[in-house]
Amino acid sequence: MKADIHPEFRPVVFMDTTTGAKFLAGSTAKTNAETDYEGQTYPMVRVEITSDSHPFYTGKQKQVQADGAVDKFNKKYGLSN
Repeated sequence: MKADIHPEFRPVVFMDTTTGAKFLAGSTAKTNAETDYEGQTYPMVRVEITSDSHPFYTGKQKQVQADGAVDKFNKKYGLSN
């Protein structure tokens, strides 16, 4: 492999701006911000949404079930299953 062409892979803290939750993960993301996490200082990247605030993972997502084509046909022509 060629030297000095790959970005630096290091531990980075991702902070959810909605809930303030922090997650430590390996990343090549570039940032100037830093934060303390579990007694150590790490680079920090702010993100708008994570599994801590996304409706699908928090259970607050509304399930909308659309009728299928067969159900629409049956409703339209008054047919029962």
